[in-house]
Amino acid sequence: MGDKLVNRIGFGLKRIAGSTPSEQPTEQAIALLRRVVELGVNHLDTAAFYPSVSAVRGSTRFTSLNWANVALRQALAPYSDDLLIATKVGPTEDGLASPEQLRTLVEQDLRDLGEEALDLVYFRQMGLASVAEHFGVLAELREEGKIRHLGLSNIKNEHLAQAQQLAPVVAVQNRYSVDFGRVNDELLALCGEQGIAFVPFFSLAAADREVGGVAASDPVETVARERGLTPAQVRIAWTLHQGPHVLAIPGTSNADHLAENLTAADIELTTEELALLESDPTPEPAPKHGN
Repeated sequence: MGDKLVNRIGFGLKRIAGSTPSEQPTEQAIALLRRVVELGVNHLDTAAFYPSVSAVRGSTRFTSLNWANVALRQALAPYSDDLLIATKVGPTEDGLASPEQLRTLVEQDLRDLGEEALDLVYFRQMGLASVAEHFGVLAELREEGKIRHLGLSNIKNEHLAQAQQLAPVVAVQNRYSVDFGRVNDELLALCGEQGIAFVPFFSLAAADREVGGVAASDPVETVARERGLTPAQVRIAWTLHQGPHVLAIPGTSNADHLAENLTAADIELTTEELALLESDPTPEPAPKHGN
């Protein structure tokens, strides 16, 4: 990703608080982040509005706890040179940030993370016909040296082309799993053709979305049972099978689940298992704001 080589399984901070809201980083969260890098993870995915919690399955609504970046600094600063921290800007409590607000959000990320330049910043769009004006602000910040690399999140195919007119895009982050977000199959393939990392979100939660956890699925459960694996491991293994440019960023607040998830990098699914997993994808409505 950009100028750094990362392992294919990273770690997302969205779920690091678990299901129990906390106004400040917990000792458990800080210890888990240190364990993450001890286990060899060198790609962390965060946002100023992480971690988050939600009790409504299938909902896109969540409550932001707003301390993930501070927890990262407390746990890991000064950061290892091989560590890539990806953050994202766009969503605010009042909706999508204006282009003018993006600079303020990036500068806040720099302060919270304790960095002089951010490794990778995604623009997470919401309902825009064009991302050019917003992405242009991030391109300017890249030229100023405050951001090293740029990405896009929650986009449609045309948004990628719009952004590439302004600056290189090294990563795309959209919803995607074996039974969710398959509207993004074409975008995933497009990223592979262009050497862009594709980093799915909701790859474990699927249609359960913001509530987190691992979505129930008969094919996934069948493969997991027959192979002696967890459903999360099966879902991550399937995700990585989609191409060498596809990464995984499973999040958890549980150290045991963390260790289990990382072993999925070594799981090879058979042709028969892959066919079973894709035999009955769950229908879903078209997305309102992106893919």
